[in-house]
Amino acid sequence: MWSTTITLTGSNVIVRGPTASRSGDHFWAKSRSNRAKAISRERWPCGRPVFMSRIFGGLTAHAVGSLMKEAVRRAIVAIRGERFSFEAQVKRVLPGGSRDLVTTADQAAQRVFVKLLRDWFPTYGVVAEENHLSVPCTEPDHDFWFTVDPLDGTKAFIRRQSHGIGTMLALVCDGDVIAACVGDVMTQEVYATRPDSPKVFRISEFGVAEKLEVDKGRTLRTQWIQLRDPPSQHSPMVDELAAGPNMLFSQYEIVGGSIGISMARLWKGEVAAEVIRPGWANPWDLCPVVGISRKLGFVFVQLDSARGNFQTIDPPIARSPVRSERELLVIHHSRVGELEAWLANRPTR
Repeated sequence: MWSTTITLTGSNVIVRGPTASRSGDHFWAKSRSNRAKAISRERWPCGRPVFMSRIFGGLTAHAVGSLMKEAVRRAIVAIRGERFSFEAQVKRVLPGGSRDLVTTADQAAQRVFVKLLRDWFPTYGVVAEENHLSVPCTEPDHDFWFTVDPLDGTKAFIRRQSHGIGTMLALVCDGDVIAACVGDVMTQEVYATRPDSPKVFRISEFGVAEKLEVDKGRTLRTQWIQLRDPPSQHSPMVDELAAGPNMLFSQYEIVGGSIGISMARLWKGEVAAEVIRPGWANPWDLCPVVGISRKLGFVFVQLDSARGNFQTIDPPIARSPVRSERELLVIHHSRVGELEAWLANRPTR
């Protein structure tokens, strides 16, 4: 049996075993810079190289955050490379007749994510949208897993929109979203927060980072609310606060495409609130949104039109889709008092 022994001695490395030349049983690498060369030169008798993975200490929160941002940037490059030449096909027909589509850009971006995450974090789990990919976590002490939405806003991408197209990545530890990155494919900006940090940054395509902060002095009545459908297609409460005679906001705007990119408008202060429709939410859509929103102090308010009240909730974080029976209003925690006052003065229906 052929075997290899690697011994590190100060600034030297000794590799003992059969070498490619079969001319001796060991050789020396005389400096640290030559360690990798020494190890990669080791070969079996058949001539195949032996690649030996080594651990270079524990990853810090900064390193995890940097690698996640790099993965999102590479996914953006992969998606942009497909903009003018891609193929699309139907994954399934949804209730109501709409189609769930997948493109070669979705698939290319997911390949980028999965390869990098498996190379960089081999013991972490992965839950990704395409092909229902689910890789279990093998960490002994904690349950780490990534969520991957390779192309958020596929229909917007197919329409070749110049906005509303994103790519998203989140890291969950023991049921808590500890890091998240949302990339805007068209502007090439990245919105990111790393583990163990309360900060969220907006990073330009040139690498310039801006710390995001919410202006607590701006009231809801001076700002807009963002909807996915016309107010009349929402619950009576949302219809009232967005477009009623006693509306809480100055105006509403209807958006589509990537949920991550639309939420980024909330994080940047372009709008004051976002309404998330009831229904099923996939982990790759929910986790990045929850992770960044919480770091910035936003809360998820569940509206009950029948009773005329609301409650603040923590959206459940799970590997499988979760269902919300009511609409969620996402606002900053400093503005909850305004919502309470509006409800107190709301005419009885």
